[in-house]
Amino acid sequence: MTPGTERRALQAAIGLLALVPVAAGLAGVLQGPAMVDGWLGTPSQDSHLRYLSGLLLAIGVAWWSVVPAIERHGARVRLLSALVVCGGLARLLSLALVGAPSVPMLGGLAMELLVTPAIALWQARVARRMHGP
Repeated sequence: MTPGTERRALQAAIGLLALVPVAAGLAGVLQGPAMVDGWLGTPSQDSHLRYLSGLLLAIGVAWWSVVPAIERHGARVRLLSALVVCGGLARLLSLALVGAPSVPMLGGLAMELLVTPAIALWQARVARRMHGP
């Protein structure tokens, strides 16, 4: 695969994968706790979940912001990856303390702890190939 082809593949992957936090964040902002098993929660829980959902939405949009010049945004990709991995570690703690969540939440965990670090490594590879050592 040529460097340019690999760059375009990475751009497409990030463009598609960022749909997950954007959609989940938007659902949480609009539906609040009801997005999770139809649970309504207290006003404080609703406020907290909508706030965190807004952050998730913003993280997805921030991922989209790196797509046009992906080879030049290593620092931003690493920061976004660190944020996502921190969230994944918190989700992993919940799994250990409370038990397994629903399948979509387990999918999120896989994206947070496996896919996102792989994307960060891929971005570093593309940057090296595009700009040399």
